Amino acid sequence: MKVLVTGSNGYIGTQLVQVLDKRGFDVVGLDTGFYRDGQLYDGITPPKKVVNKDVRQVTKEDLAGFDAVVHLAELSNDPLGQINSKVTYEINHQGSVNLAKKAKLAGIPRFIYMSSCSAYGIAKDGVATEESEVHPQTDYAKCKVLTEIGVSKLADGDFSPVFLRSATVFGASSKMRFDIVLNNLAGLAWTEKEIKMHSDGSSYRPLIHILDLCQAIATILTAPKDLVHNQIINIGDDKQNYQVKDIAQIISEVFKDCQIKFGDSDSDTRSYKVSFKKINSKLPGFKCQKSARDGAEELLELFKKINLDKDTFYSKNFTRLKQIEHLIKSKQIDEKFFWRKNDF
Repeated sequence: MKVLVTGSNGYIGTQLVQVLDKRGFDVVGLDTGFYRDGQLYDGITPPKKVVNKDVRQVTKEDLAGFDAVVHLAELSNDPLGQINSKVTYEINHQGSVNLAKKAKLAGIPRFIYMSSCSAYGIAKDGVATEESEVHPQTDYAKCKVLTEIGVSKLADGDFSPVFLRSATVFGASSKMRFDIVLNNLAGLAWTEKEIKMHSDGSSYRPLIHILDLCQAIATILTAPKDLVHNQIINIGDDKQNYQVKDIAQIISEVFKDCQIKFGDSDSDTRSYKVSFKKINSKLPGFKCQKSARDGAEELLELFKKINLDKDTFYSKNFTRLKQIEHLIKSKQIDEKFFWRKNDF
């Protein structure tokens, strides 16, 4: 199966390429290169071919010959989505729906859209299932919901989209992110010997290890079409719903001699526990293998190996908001987040 992975140079994309390659997929990447400068460690094999393009500029011709698209390439979290609401909408909603339309025109039968459990926002009915009402709290999450709706309308006998609402990802990647909860708390524990939180940690978040997510994507790519066609599927594990303070406690137990300091309850109203029963019933061959504790232990070993220092941890290279702000301030990208010149 020939697969195009958009966002192939990102946090998830770099690991997904490795997983798909090992499982025998013919993988081509597509990436605009916002995060090409930051690499936490070496030894990662890039795709044999990468199309250096903004997802908004992809043509039908770029998509010729593929059997599937795995679409990761969007502005990747809530703070980044707040920089410019209009541009977030243009990339994360319009850009993604237009990519799906072009994929359909190009005759690509499968389209996996990486959505997010953040669509639930506030799980008012206890544990959110795929049938629960969504209450997105940010532009990023609202765009996820709008894109699911827009792409779903394209589904027919020849074009089969699937929408993966992923839990919050954690774990090591060469294109590391220290702006997601477990990775961030682990980095603070290592560099500061203190987990200083802005909130009281009472909000709930589901978690998933990056390699478990990649295996889920690989499994869905080869699943019988009638099992997943035009479906929303939560990706994660029922055992991995945590309050943020519980994640901090796990980190403090793994990173010894580390203190936790909680803040006051803040204005962030996002809190959701999520059910992952559907993926286990539809795809009984898939099961998450790694817990939050496993992830913390993995990161501890990585930080020891690379001797992670404060400059690296706080670097713009590993925090998406900082990097995009840098590209804007240095005038490398314009007000619509297009490169001002092609540096490739």
